[in-house]
Amino acid sequence: MNTKTTLPAQVGDGSFHVDMHLRLLRLFLGFAALAWGVSVVGVFSSWSTAEEVLQGLGAKPIAYDPMLDYWLRMAAGAFALIGCWYLILMFRPRKFYAAIPWFGGLMLVEGFILLVHGLRLSLPPFPFYGDTSACFVGGGAILYLSRYARPDHQKTFV
Repeated sequence: MNTKTTLPAQVGDGSFHVDMHLRLLRLFLGFAALAWGVSVVGVFSSWSTAEEVLQGLGAKPIAYDPMLDYWLRMAAGAFALIGCWYLILMFRPRKFYAAIPWFGGLMLVEGFILLVHGLRLSLPPFPFYGDTSACFVGGGAILYLSRYARPDHQKTFV
């Protein structure tokens, strides 16, 4: 009779570390989904509400222009759809593991774009620092942790 019990994650087999890294990856993917997905508000808001939100983020008053209204919806829709993809990656990281490094890189590139133009325009810290930091930290973490989403990732301590 075998009295030895086995635990789901045996001490020393490394599976705990892989699970922890995969959870961290999901956390950062969820953060990215929220950061990009919040733009959905811009798709459905009235122009006056959108203008108020933009002014709260530091913009000066914006006169209504149908093209600006259109571009707001276009950009907000695109950002929200990117957020949807981060959400899908969060729920199914093993299935879409090959896309995860690309989406980590996307955030790093966006962070670089924000940094260059934020400095060029001498923007105030809010929301410039937060947006740039979110892209660099989130994108870097996603890129680093992406290897733990591979279905064949060895369960070894890394």
